This record gives sequence, structure tokens and C-alpha cells, in this order.
Amino acid sequence: MIEKSTNLQDMEEKTFNLSRFLSLSGVASRRKCAEIVKAGMVQINGQTVTEPSQRVNPGDDVVYEGRSVRIEPRIYIMLNKPRGYVCTNDDPHAGKRAFDLIEIDDARLFSAGRLDKDSEGLLIITNDGDYAMQLTHPRHEIFKTYQVRTDAAIPASELNRLRLGIIDDGERLFPQKIEEVGSCLYRFILNEGKKREIRRMIAATGRKTVSLQRISVGALTLAELDSGKWRFLSEAEVKLSLNPGFSGQ
Repeated sequence: MIEKSTNLQDMEEKTFNLSRFLSLSGVASRRKCAEIVKAGMVQINGQTVTEPSQRVNPGDDVVYEGRSVRIEPRIYIMLNKPRGYVCTNDDPHAGKRAFDLIEIDDARLFSAGRLDKDSEGLLIITNDGDYAMQLTHPRHEIFKTYQVRTDAAIPASELNRLRLGIIDDGERLFPQKIEEVGSCLYRFILNEGKKREIRRMIAATGRKTVSLQRISVGALTLAELDSGKWRFLSEAEVKLSLNPGFSGQ
């Protein structure tokens, strides 16, 4: 089942500003689309346009990266990404790509947030740029929950230090919450996922990350989806993913 945010025919009969049109076409988030337009990478009816507020009318030919783009049905997918797969959809030399696990042709899809190659778990893939922005921008406070196993127990004093936030390579790393849930097993809840943030925090305690799995986004959980498998999200599940605050895990 492919979920649609609104009736496609109705949308095609409306006018939009260019950045909004590109976002609805699945190019990227609206903010990123505005940057793409300002960089002169988009044409309307053969003319390069650099103003994101330029109106797109029904029947206009909008071209990005050499191909026409149009508003497509909204697609929302949950993938249980295995270890060893990367989240890029652009590099043909990237080895094993998470997108290769999804059997959908002719759709411009991207991940709403990423998991590094050695991490696994819940990855949301979509062509809805505004939805992706809501999931990933820290101002929306859509918390992500991760289950982490380390090679040795982290002392309580070190856990408390992490909870207060640390500076690593000039960048502040600050979890929303850390829980100890078992022997060498921890639950990290983040708002803004900086690059390899949890691994860097673990390394700051002198321990190593053995496994790292994202188990929820907002109130949407990975549940029983097997590693390497994917499925479409229902409208109710899309709303769960946008439920701000802790997931209740």
C-alpha cells in the first residue's frame, strides 16, 4: 500500500512556489530545495530559475538534474537496515546500499535521517521532503531511541557525565536520556543525531560499541520487522513517527 498525503489529481491542478513543488516531488526537504533553486540547478519551461518563490503552474515543465519532475504519490517506508549497508542513494560505488533492499522502481526516494554502515535498525524512507524535515530537524523534537551494547560496563559516574553532555572534536554531544537496561546494554534517546554521536559518546568513556540499533522514531517502533525487510507505513504509523517526545520504550 502506498500512502498519499492528499489527492494527486487535485495537487496537479494547483499552483505552488517552486521550492514547495520540488519538495512535493520528492527532490528534498523544502529548505534544501530552496538552496537547489538558488544554485541555478532548476529550469521551468527551459529557463533557469533562481527564485524559490517562483510560481509553478499546471502544465509547466520543471527540470532538475536533467529530468522532468512532477508531484508523485507520497511514499512512506519502514526498513530494518542490516549492518554493512549504507544509506546513500547517489553513489554507485558505495557497495551495499539500503535502497537496494527496497523493490520499488521509478520513485525518487531518500532516507529521513541516516544510520552509519555499522549500525542497524529502523530507517524511514520516503519521497516526502517536508515529512523528512519534520522527522530530522531538532526543533520538532522527534526523539529517536537506540539500543546499544558495549564491550564493558560503563561506570555510573561516566553515564552521568554523558547525560550532562560532553564536548567531542569541538562539538557538544547531548543525549535526551540514557538508561541502563542490562549488562553492558543501554538505551540512548536523541533529538538531533550528529554524525556517529552515540559511538563518540561511548568512546569518550573508554568503551567500545559492539552493536547499535535504532528501535524507534517518535512513537513508531521497529516491532517484529526482520532485519533486511521493509514495508509501507499506514497513515496512522506516519502520525506515530511524528509524535514528539519519548517513544515510551
